[in-house]
Amino acid sequence: MNRIVDVELRQLTYFVAVSEELSFSRAAARCFISQSAISHQITRLERDLDVQLFERTTRSVVPTETAARLLPLAKQMLGLETAIYAAARSSNQRIRLAANMSFATQSLSAISRVRADNPDTEIEFVIKSFRQRIAAVADGDCDLALIRGTVDRQGLRVEHLWTEDLTIATAAAHPLAANTEVTLGELLTYPLLLPPERDQVLLHNVIRAAFADLGAVPNYGPPIPPDHTATLELINRPDSWTVLYADRPTAGIALLEEADRRLRIPVSAVISADARPSKILRELLSALRGT
Repeated sequence: MNRIVDVELRQLTYFVAVSEELSFSRAAARCFISQSAISHQITRLERDLDVQLFERTTRSVVPTETAARLLPLAKQMLGLETAIYAAARSSNQRIRLAANMSFATQSLSAISRVRADNPDTEIEFVIKSFRQRIAAVADGDCDLALIRGTVDRQGLRVEHLWTEDLTIATAAAHPLAANTEVTLGELLTYPLLLPPERDQVLLHNVIRAAFADLGAVPNYGPPIPPDHTATLELINRPDSWTVLYADRPTAGIALLEEADRRLRIPVSAVISADARPSKILRELLSALRGT
């Protein structure tokens, strides 16, 4: 008798992430779950399919031949899910906005303003990683995505919304924590904690360029591991500092303004180059600019 296997789409999402990242920790960060959770789901998928998908060592994750055969099928399944959602939506009465949690305040404020004038329109705010946001707009699953920086991809158009000043964060015990603002020159002697550059290319580029204007190079500390938070690393290393996209108060953390406003990042909306923006989408873009 053939076994009936119930494979969940989220398991396929995790499988694709691990296959592409070749790392459980990076795949977990990409999918916004813990490393133990993604490892558990992959193990469960292997058990349900009765196959081994990855050769695991302490230093590497290597897909097996079976995984290589399954990968295009998994991507096809996930693509069908996206197509189903896109086909079920009403293009005139429903808008899907993809972002991450750092855009929640601006997004919800803009959505509230647009909904007040258009009570029959539904506007969804969906949380996705950077790559997922771009793919969602390209595939038609979302109408627009909020990103920092820009993207160059055929079929997509990028509209500038606003420019964001980054926030300096230190532990409350840091020597500069009592200040309300600080210059990059004052920070030169203190270690800078950042995620690895491959995970935050834009942030690294902006900081490197700002210090280059001073003829200096940041004093980099150890990279922040994917399963750690920047604020916790500051508390563990009170002589260090980092840069945050949003100035959300956190116990034990001091937030400082960068005095010369050199650390600035553009925020953009990504929309389909082919689609004609609806009235609601135009109003939403305008409301986002107003935030």
